[in-house]
Amino acid sequence: MTVVGVLVGNPKPGSRTLQAALAIRDALGGTQGPVIDLGEFANELFDYTSVRVERAIEDVRNVDVLVVASPTYKATYTGLLKAFLDRFGAGSLRGKTAVPLLVAASDRHALAVEVHLKPVLVEIGLSVPGPGLFLNESVFATGLEEAVAALLKGTQ
Repeated sequence: MTVVGVLVGNPKPGSRTLQAALAIRDALGGTQGPVIDLGEFANELFDYTSVRVERAIEDVRNVDVLVVASPTYKATYTGLLKAFLDRFGAGSLRGKTAVPLLVAASDRHALAVEVHLKPVLVEIGLSVPGPGLFLNESVFATGLEEAVAALLKGTQ
């Protein structure tokens, strides 16, 4: 069975970005893998002796598919997510697949997932077989599951 994990770079633990990433994971199916909510241990990210960060790195290495989600900050993904991804060397996650997701308040940021997030995921070896996913924050009021289903249907 395919193990699908979640990595969220929102500084706020338990965020709407996490909700969106979990909805995508659930829609993809497979075995539910680890959920890494970086906001829960942001203060440890630059501590290279942190057991919690090392465990999260190992969790990423043990999934088949990784939903990588971030809110859109300054027209790109968060520095928190970048700091975590910098722990992986070029090509070190080869053989694994990523589903990049950005959430933003404006559709003007829809290309950020392709222009900014997808390239860094490819650099560390993740395969990104389709377009990155973008969700406007408005879906949290109108129906997240329906929006995710429509988004995934459009990428197949």
